[in-house]
Amino acid sequence: MPGTLVLTPELRRKLKEPLGRLIKGSPDSVFEEVSKAAGGRRLITVGDVVTRNALKHGLKPWVAIVDGRAMRRPLPGRPEELGGWERVLRLVNHPGTISGDAWGVVGEAIRKGRSLVVVKGEEDLLTIVAVLCAPEGSVVLYGQPGEGVILIEVSRAVKKAFRALVASMRPAG
Repeated sequence: MPGTLVLTPELRRKLKEPLGRLIKGSPDSVFEEVSKAAGGRRLITVGDVVTRNALKHGLKPWVAIVDGRAMRRPLPGRPEELGGWERVLRLVNHPGTISGDAWGVVGEAIRKGRSLVVVKGEEDLLTIVAVLCAPEGSVVLYGQPGEGVILIEVSRAVKKAFRALVASMRPAG
């Protein structure tokens, strides 16, 4: 398990581009499309708004990773109140980083399923961890503010591309 990794300015620019398929439209049309695309596969959501919308539209994520915030502003209620999770795991992950603990916590959540990961800090980069920990055939969903949601179908090729993203980060310290 690596130590904490830090986002480089080059990677920050690169990550502004969607890492999967961008689905635009109203929440109803977006989540209708997500439901068709996910097709009963394991769904992992990253972000509070995406997770809340998935639940509202009848999708039950296998794992949800949230930080209780949207656009860096606190959301009402506690993330644990979002749905009937079998387990709630906690993680500290500072903005612009992937903490060393993220791999174990997110990996455990994905192995066991029906898990909510509550992040103190920021969950944005944990999409990368989710993709790398998820089994092939899973679907990872995250929000693209002002655009829609990004749907990533996890495959061997996608994992290879995401490992390259991690390799381009620098160790903290």
